[in-house]
Amino acid sequence: MTAANLDSADLIAVADGGLVKEDVMNQIWDISKIPLPFTDMIGSDTAGNAYTEWTQDRLQDVDLTNAVIDGADSAGNDTEVGARVGNHMQISVKAIQVSTRAQTSDTIGFANTLSYQIMMRQRELRRDVEALSLEGTESVADTGSAAGIAAGLPSWLTSTYLPGATGSAGGYGATSPTIVDAPTAGTARALTETLIRDAAQSVYDLGGNPTVLMSTSTVIRKLSEYMFTSSARIATLTGNTSSDGSTNAQTAKGSVNVFVTDFGVVLEMRANRLQQLYAAGLNANMFLIDPSMVRQSFMNGYRTEPLAKTGLSDKRQIHVDWTLKVLNQEAHGVIADIDPTAAVVA
Repeated sequence: MTAANLDSADLIAVADGGLVKEDVMNQIWDISKIPLPFTDMIGSDTAGNAYTEWTQDRLQDVDLTNAVIDGADSAGNDTEVGARVGNHMQISVKAIQVSTRAQTSDTIGFANTLSYQIMMRQRELRRDVEALSLEGTESVADTGSAAGIAAGLPSWLTSTYLPGATGSAGGYGATSPTIVDAPTAGTARALTETLIRDAAQSVYDLGGNPTVLMSTSTVIRKLSEYMFTSSARIATLTGNTSSDGSTNAQTAKGSVNVFVTDFGVVLEMRANRLQQLYAAGLNANMFLIDPSMVRQSFMNGYRTEPLAKTGLSDKRQIHVDWTLKVLNQEAHGVIADIDPTAAVVA
C-alpha cells in the first residue's frame, strides 16, 4: 500500500460508518433447536380442571398361605381399592411486542420480525416446560394471587428415592391430600454403580419396568467413562457390527449408551441438556423412567394469541396450561444428590 492509493482501509475509515457495505450472510444459524428428551418420549392427554386427578392401583403382595379345604365356603374379602391422586395445572407464557417499523424493516436472516419472534419464543416455551417437568417443585393451587405450580417428577417419587446424606423425598399427600411436597436436597456425593443397581432392583421389586436412565450430560458422560474402567462390574463391552462384508468406514465407539442391569432391566442412557442442577447448582438427579407411566396433561395446548393493539406495535402472547401426571410413582426411581463433578465409582 502507498499513500497515493485510495484503498479499502480509506473507505472503511470514512466517518459515521465508512463507505463499504457490510457483508452479512442473510441467514441465522440457530443451534438451540434441540430435542426434548423427556417430553418427546412420554404420552399426553387433556385435563378439564385446574386440579386434575387420576387413580393408582397395584396388585397385592403374594399370599404364601393361600390354601383352602376342598368344598370350603368363600370367606373374607380380598378386594382392594387404589389411591386417588392429582396435580395442579401450571400456566407458562411468553410475551412478544414488535413495533410497526421493526416489522417493515429490511432484516437479516428472516423476512418478518413478528413471525420470527413467535417461532423462537414457542421453542423457548417448550424448553421451559421440559425443564420444569424435571424440577423438584411442590404443587401449588392457583389462588388468584399466587400462580398454580405443577409438581415435577422428583417430587412424586418416594418408593425409590435414593438421596444423599440429610436428603429426603417429598411425595403426594405428605401435608394435605391435594399437595405434592418437594424433596429436600441432601449432601452431594459421587454416583456409584451400586446406587444404579439398587435403584433398578427397587423399581423391579415394586413391579416397575423402567427403560430409560436420564441425567445431565456431565453425569451421563462420567457414567459412560466409568464403564470402560476395570472397576466396572460388567461383562465385556459389546456393540452391533455389520457382518455383510461391506467396506464402510469403521466407527470409533467411545461411549456406552445401554446399560443392562440385573433382573432383565435394560436402561437406555439419555443425556438431557435441559435438565437443571439444584441446591445452588451443586446436585444432579438421575432418573429411571418408564415412559408409559408418566404423561403431560394439557388444559390448553400451546397457543399463540393476539393482544389488543394500543399503539405502534403488535403484541402476541404464547401460553400453555399444563401439568405432569405421574401415573404410578412406583414405576420410576431417582438417584438424588449426585455430584456432577465427581467420577463414578463402584
